[in-house]
Amino acid sequence: MPSRQPVDLVIEARWVLPIAPENSALAGHAVAVSDGRIVALGPAAELRERYAPQEHVVRDAHALLPGFVNAHTRAATVLLRGLPVRAPRLRWLRETLAPAEERWLSPDFVHDGTRLAIAEMLRAGITAFGDAYLFPEEVARAAAAARVRAAVGLPVADATTPWAENATEHLAKCEALWDEYRSHPWVSLHFAPQAPYCVEDATLTRVRRVADELDARIAMQLHETEVEVRDSLARYGRRPLQRLADLGLLRPGFTAINLNRLDESDLELITRTGIACVVCPQSDLRLGDGPSSLAQLVGRGVSVGLGTDGAAGTGALDVLAEARTASLTAHALATGRPALAAQEVMRLATLGGASALGLSHLIGSIEPGKAADLVCIDLSPLACQPDADPFDAIVFAATRQQVSDVWVAGRAAVAEGRLIAFDEQELLALARLWARRVQPGAAA
Repeated sequence: MPSRQPVDLVIEARWVLPIAPENSALAGHAVAVSDGRIVALGPAAELRERYAPQEHVVRDAHALLPGFVNAHTRAATVLLRGLPVRAPRLRWLRETLAPAEERWLSPDFVHDGTRLAIAEMLRAGITAFGDAYLFPEEVARAAAAARVRAAVGLPVADATTPWAENATEHLAKCEALWDEYRSHPWVSLHFAPQAPYCVEDATLTRVRRVADELDARIAMQLHETEVEVRDSLARYGRRPLQRLADLGLLRPGFTAINLNRLDESDLELITRTGIACVVCPQSDLRLGDGPSSLAQLVGRGVSVGLGTDGAAGTGALDVLAEARTASLTAHALATGRPALAAQEVMRLATLGGASALGLSHLIGSIEPGKAADLVCIDLSPLACQPDADPFDAIVFAATRQQVSDVWVAGRAAVAEGRLIAFDEQELLALARLWARRVQPGAAA
């Protein structure tokens, strides 16, 4: 009998959901991992014969799937989660969020908030996230230290921000950070100009040129509100998407975030240009923007991922909850058969988000050669019984509390429900410290 091949880890599960190349549930399968990469996926009995693992994990009541991808957030705003949230979005941004950020936003705020957010996301099965906030160097530093994947947006604005005085200084700082992190194992960078109504055409053209030179992605929030669309028509004579298309930004490598209030011309433009999209269902609903055009985008074959947006407006950094909200909203708006089945929404929560961040070659599915970013969800609770379709059980019955194990590049970050990538008591003390600082009436 031939000797078994040594590997670092073999994980057996009741179900394995590889997402790609086939989006189905495989019963009694296992995954072999070595050097942070997936070596093999196959029936558990077969992998036991082929491999000799240093560690053998058996989860016989669980589903094993790719780690969730939070394709858009502002991680540090977990520190502002106690602020009141009152729609509409633009009034909340102007009257509640902006004054708090003006008072508290700093490198320490972003670094500490990002650490807390990463711990929360890992515990929820999120192994990669896309961030769009100021002081991106602090986001990158926190992610690198935690050994999680972060696609960090490099902010560009015409107006003065706490990070830079004008567009020229923003771009200079962006290029310096690009040089620092261009080959980093955990951090990837992209340009993240502010919303279109905050940035002039000349600046957007500069961003496009620099991104072309560096072969960098660009991500922007747009079509968030009806006011944004109306003002763009009044000022530029074009809807926001058409304006960006005329400036040469809409093409593969561009990610559009939010995308509410789309008409047929917008949908046609998105489809034709091959851009990726990210929707944030819970944030949009809580801040009064209404449901996104998710079902129409998916129906046209557009690459779509799910994001939580910032915790200050959404509450929880929970992609599983976003998936449920996305599916239920799509069903409510559909006529005839359901518009977004559980299998499809799980693809959006994993591979779709990876594609939106430019990381689908590395993560988002359980395929040999990809990074072993994996999550186990316990399906033994009564809410998931009797033994039903695992996709339906995960999307419509499970919660993030059922995430039992998380691996990033084959390294355990959560084991049997216990967060091991961080000291939870230290983080709780840090959260309490910031809660005292930012409560109403606290001194700056």
